[in-house]
Amino acid sequence: KNNNECQGPGVKVKMQQIAPGFVQQVQVNDPSCVARGKAWKSPCKGCPNGMTEEEEIQLTVDVQAGMSENDEIKFEQVADEAVGHIAGDLIFVIKPVADKSFSRDGNDLQTTLKISLLDALIGFKLTIGHLDGHQVTIDKRDVTYCSEIFKIPGEGMPIKGTKKKGDLYVTLEIEFPKTLTDSQKNLIKQALPA
Repeated sequence: KNNNECQGPGVKVKMQQIAPGFVQQVQVNDPSCVARGKAWKSPCKGCPNGMTEEEEIQLTVDVQAGMSENDEIKFEQVADEAVGHIAGDLIFVIKPVADKSFSRDGNDLQTTLKISLLDALIGFKLTIGHLDGHQVTIDKRDVTYCSEIFKIPGEGMPIKGTKKKGDLYVTLEIEFPKTLTDSQKNLIKQALPA
């Protein structure tokens, strides 16, 4: 309804006579004022649920490749509204899900691969499944030492805002046999003279 005393959302201006011939203008808080010259009156036929009504909206959250932990996706002015106030922002904060095989370090990925003693001594060619499902080949033709780290360029996480990727670091863990037979020991002595 129209109300000339309303000077804005939540603000009403009243005139008070403080003495004969003296008038004072006073600004007071009035939640029924919704805009300059407009007030909300209960019951209102056009707004039976009050000054504001719940509204359901659909938002699409676009998580870009390469986003890191604590990156934010912000939807401006879609949160709760109140009469006379600007609606708040809705902010989504990225929290990565841990993977049992890979860990992230910036744009790089790290994983561990167990290899046999034979593979460590003569070299190997193996494939591992990447986070996105594609296969990555590790082709190592020389001797591997304990906990050696093998770098595969361009197989890490996407770098945000570019088409580049970080690197994949594979820690090679050698699985030694628990026991050797005398025959196996003799063969190793012949193959690897002291």
